[in-house]
Amino acid sequence: MSADALRWGILSTAKIGVRNVIPALLGAERCEVVAIASRDLDRARAVASELGIPRTHGSYEDLLADPDVDAVYNPLPNHLHAAWTIAAARAGKHVLCEKPLATTAGDAERMIRECADAGVVLMEAFMYRLHPSWEAVRELVASGRIGELRAVQAWFSYFNDDPTDIRNVVEYGGGALYDIGCYPVNVCRILFGAEPDGVSAAIARDPAGGTDVFTSAILRFGGGVGTFTCSTRAEPDQRVHVYGTRGRITVPIPFNIPRDRPAEVHVTAGGDPPVAPATEVLAFGPADQYRIQAERFTRAVLDGDPVPTPPEDAVANLRVIEAIFRAGQTVAGPA
Repeated sequence: MSADALRWGILSTAKIGVRNVIPALLGAERCEVVAIASRDLDRARAVASELGIPRTHGSYEDLLADPDVDAVYNPLPNHLHAAWTIAAARAGKHVLCEKPLATTAGDAERMIRECADAGVVLMEAFMYRLHPSWEAVRELVASGRIGELRAVQAWFSYFNDDPTDIRNVVEYGGGALYDIGCYPVNVCRILFGAEPDGVSAAIARDPAGGTDVFTSAILRFGGGVGTFTCSTRAEPDQRVHVYGTRGRITVPIPFNIPRDRPAEVHVTAGGDPPVAPATEVLAFGPADQYRIQAERFTRAVLDGDPVPTPPEDAVANLRVIEAIFRAGQTVAGPA
């Protein structure tokens, strides 16, 4: 495909779109946001007026039928990702779909087939992976800067006990593991460069709504392990520690990386006892990971560049998530 700009349509007025993705699209090279849809037309008009989007639609079907839309951004609730991505593909639209790509690996595979059959690009919106700080972390690990990789440890949490929030509705694909646990699962897989050969988990569920509110998992990678906890009922925090045989890396803000200041990566390596290893603080940016995501997707569509966060990787991530859910069902407390 060759064009001066990719024309975007936005499915819904979801907060992540309004606060992060649409502003990034508006500032990205060769991107034009031409339409937004909501089942609440007044809400669509309000967001369009606020952000300068020229056209509104009162249904998702109308947006997909809009001939001036080349690509859609899909931030709908998790359980709707598959259906509306497939509908978009059948309408000839390229799709940037929020993570997790679907709620099952099977649905994600079906999305891939439908998009391939339609000849459109499908990409999972795993924006953190594209930030320069994470490209550096991957290179540090791959180069052996901290020796042989042995462990990845992550924490990701926020507090939200609103029963009406879609993230707390199990039928909508809510819960900690789908919403934020997908990040540490991805980090472990990416840094080890492999799929786990064993999974253990403990899951605490909301007794009323049924979503997982605390999930802790251990992923075994041959001679190494990835461990993490994610929660929707804890003080907001996020952090990743990476341990090797000769050093460690800490990423203080690994996922919701601020766009208004440099991102830090702390590297501690190089010392032999009794000399303590030195810690080097690397700084990257400021950079907007959502804008990088938009521009990389656009290059994949317009220039034929490789998709940087391919949907096949989303399938593998979902298989691990499914394994964690299965493992968590087997955990019982003392009698």
